[in-house]
Amino acid sequence: QVQLVESGGGLVQAGGSLRLSCATSGGAFAIDTMAWYRQAPGKQRELVATISSGGRTNVVDSVKGRFTISRDVAKSTLYLQMNRLKPEDTAVYFCVHISTRPVWGQGTQVTVSS
Repeated sequence: QVQLVESGGGLVQAGGSLRLSCATSGGAFAIDTMAWYRQAPGKQRELVATISSGGRTNVVDSVKGRFTISRDVAKSTLYLQMNRLKPEDTAVYFCVHISTRPVWGQGTQVTVSS
């Protein structure tokens, strides 16, 4: 059974950076498709970035050029490097294992102050 544990969230000023990590276990990390989602207060969860088994990455337009998704296969860990953070990036960020039965982590809070 896949298990996901996010870390790295926190409070940062606008313009700052954070790197989120998602430690995985129980899956075939090297070939699994993974994603980061986020949910801001009062809003629906939204996709932020994906990385496929072949290493192809995709990020949504609102974070393009600022966020980078990556993976370390040896450590079975997924990352989200977030630069030039904005107050509108404030949300709970979730790591997701994409499959017919997606598995979600518990989430990590990111708060960007203006």
